[in-house]
Amino acid sequence: MLKVGISGKIASGKSEVEKFIQQSGFLVFDLDVISHELLEKDEKVKTQVLNEFKTLKRKELSKIIFNDENKKQMLEKIIHSKLREIIFEIFEKHKNERAIFISGALLFKSDFYKYFDKTIFVNADENIRLLRLMKRNNLSKSEAQKLLNLQDDGELADYIIENNSDILNLEYNTKKVLEEIF
Repeated sequence: MLKVGISGKIASGKSEVEKFIQQSGFLVFDLDVISHELLEKDEKVKTQVLNEFKTLKRKELSKIIFNDENKKQMLEKIIHSKLREIIFEIFEKHKNERAIFISGALLFKSDFYKYFDKTIFVNADENIRLLRLMKRNNLSKSEAQKLLNLQDDGELADYIIENNSDILNLEYNTKKVLEEIF
């Protein structure tokens, strides 16, 4: 089984790339979605987060971690230890698949990229991401700008999918990378 990691900065089009990969017949797991589920369902994670942050509400947690790097690292430590386990559970459960794709906004910053045979980074120019983020999340320019720099860069990726055009071009670029991988 080929293990492929996908990352990209916020508003780069990572979710659309995931859809195209799924449409090509592959399983895709999103660590960002899984981490949100952990905050809702995993009792150990919930207890640790509540003890440290006094809340499980994502908006409140976001405010805390955006303003305090130590708190951000603490939350990541709690969540990432469980995500690491889940990644290996996914690999084991689907070991007979041709390939497994797992995406995460912090794949490189968390060192999770080391668990994959290949990595893909979805990239878009900062101005494009800024406009997408402001529109999608109804944010001011300064709020959106703060979020832009929190996630991975693609320096360590094996493949980069550029998303500075339209959805058809993104689909083409995704399929092109899949052809190179396989």
